[in-house]
Amino acid sequence: VQYYGYLDEIPNVLTDDNYYSKKKRYVKKDGSCKMVVHHVPEEWLLWVTDIFTTLVEIRWRVMFLTFAFSYILSWLFFGILFWIIALTHGDMKDPNNEPCVYEVRSFTAAFLFSLETQTTIGYGFRGMSENCMIAIIIVTIQDVISVFIDTFVIGIAVAKMASARKRAQTVGFSNCAVISLRDDHLCLSWRVGDFRRNHMVEGTAHAQLVRHLAHSTGKVNVTYKDLNIEENNIILATPTTTVHKITPGSPLYKVSLKDLRKENFELVVSFTYTDDCTGILHQTRTSYTPSEILWGQHFQEMIRVTRRNYRVDYALFNHTVKVLVPELSAEEYDLKKYSQRPKHKPLHISSPTAAVELVNGNSLEAEKASTSSAVQEHEL
Repeated sequence: VQYYGYLDEIPNVLTDDNYYSKKKRYVKKDGSCKMVVHHVPEEWLLWVTDIFTTLVEIRWRVMFLTFAFSYILSWLFFGILFWIIALTHGDMKDPNNEPCVYEVRSFTAAFLFSLETQTTIGYGFRGMSENCMIAIIIVTIQDVISVFIDTFVIGIAVAKMASARKRAQTVGFSNCAVISLRDDHLCLSWRVGDFRRNHMVEGTAHAQLVRHLAHSTGKVNVTYKDLNIEENNIILATPTTTVHKITPGSPLYKVSLKDLRKENFELVVSFTYTDDCTGILHQTRTSYTPSEILWGQHFQEMIRVTRRNYRVDYALFNHTVKVLVPELSAEEYDLKKYSQRPKHKPLHISSPTAAVELVNGNSLEAEKASTSSAVQEHEL
């Protein structure tokens, strides 16, 4: 960071910025949104219609119980059917009668036959005969349904294990954001890094400033403003610092350190990327409140270059160091900066050639021509 002479006359601050706010978050640090939805029309119908997504989103223990009950209920349902068939065919009363299903002369035996059929165990005692076409049809239907249940269970389990939320936990943001000087401009920056060895194909950083305005009537207005990010397309091989330059188009352009401590906005940042192993699109999110934006600090370097590779020390991922930064807003800082820069001296036009060059926009050539003309007049 370079500092110029006019910084000496601008009030500066070295700050730890321990300002703390108890305002509720719009987005938690782990990326989840603090939203509770009430009175959704036909909510249960929507969950059942998209049953696959519903089962993927539920917890593992609930999913295991759901699938266990689905298997048990299917065994019980077809066991009842086989018991009814044996009962109507007379297999229960006459042991010498040629049965529909061998060794099924009670409800327990019918349930075991249903279980063995659906799980393809086949102990060798119970089996179908050719005497009852209805029993053969029911066995065929049970086999088809069991294939669908197995496919559904495996698909849900794989989808939950390959969930984007799990991969998103291995891509993290720094605990705080910082405001510092970069190329003589106030910039807001935060750090993002991938904690796994296999990296993503491509990634895009995005940031929004979220404000909540609560009215006395109870109405709440939520507004969103995008922040322009320099070089938002990132190859995250090593931890990267994402930078937002606070320019006149930025919503933070008129915010000073004193104003920042009074603000109630929330900076929501995200990183969307494609994993190179699975090809699945993921997104990692987090948010920063004004108390988590440190003024006058920048992130400590965590990359070291060795002869063989780049060495990244993630112990320094959240570490910041103090730097000298004006406590003015970016607008005030720019006005102060440009007002104290030396002004150009007026150019004296002493020849037609210099006038032509000045009209064409070549002020340097005009100055040379004017100087050359003055020297010639002095020699004469």
